[in-house]
Amino acid sequence: MAIRFDHKPGLVVYLTAGDPSLEATREIAFAAIDAGADVIELGVPFSDPLADGPVIQRASERAVARGTRLKDVLALAGEIRAARPAAGLVIFSYLNPILRYGLSQFTDAAASTGVDGVLVTDLIVEEADKYLVEMERVKLSPIFLAAPTSPDERLEAIATHSKGFVYAISRVGITGTQQNLTSDAASLVARIRRYAKLPVAVGFGISNAAHVSQVAQFADAAVIGSAIVELIERSAPEAAPAAVARFIKGLRLQQ
Repeated sequence: MAIRFDHKPGLVVYLTAGDPSLEATREIAFAAIDAGADVIELGVPFSDPLADGPVIQRASERAVARGTRLKDVLALAGEIRAARPAAGLVIFSYLNPILRYGLSQFTDAAASTGVDGVLVTDLIVEEADKYLVEMERVKLSPIFLAAPTSPDERLEAIATHSKGFVYAISRVGITGTQQNLTSDAASLVARIRRYAKLPVAVGFGISNAAHVSQVAQFADAAVIGSAIVELIERSAPEAAPAAVARFIKGLRLQQ
């Protein structure tokens, strides 16, 4: 199925798979979808998550310490797809775990789980030829990150090769919550729209209803990551699904 945003703006929810456990991640994903999340990004825990801020770094470290691997995330994705067939589902990973798994083997496995797409956070479009061939072979959507510092040539290439949506980074730097969205986000989305007809989702630092309301003025969806991962960190495992559901419902209060 194709990724779509049934809500305006759409909500993309990032979860670090395996934190606090794979079982908890599954239940949190169900709760998030039922509360209105359009897309779930299942983050593959990685030992060296350079693009992530301290909150997601800690979650990744905990999941790695518990033995969560890419194969476990793929299995989890299959469970979520079977239970929530209409939800958007994306594997979010660094390149290293995919290469260790084997690129062809990974795309085959990802497609078999029923996920819609893959976002490889440290793979730039100019170096993605083999990856794009494999993604096209199994009909998965490649999703690329676009940054305020991306030159127009890269934005055009991202627009050409992306499917599903384009992920616009709201600011330069690492993931994490922030007080206000910068004007960089709106100007980047405007630049992306010169080349892309796909929906544009804005992420990095979006953490409350005011931010989501701001994003709704110029983009199609908001990506919520660190704020939810931190909420999970603060919650007892059995309470996390309900806490996440309340949080997601609250993000639309200013719509």
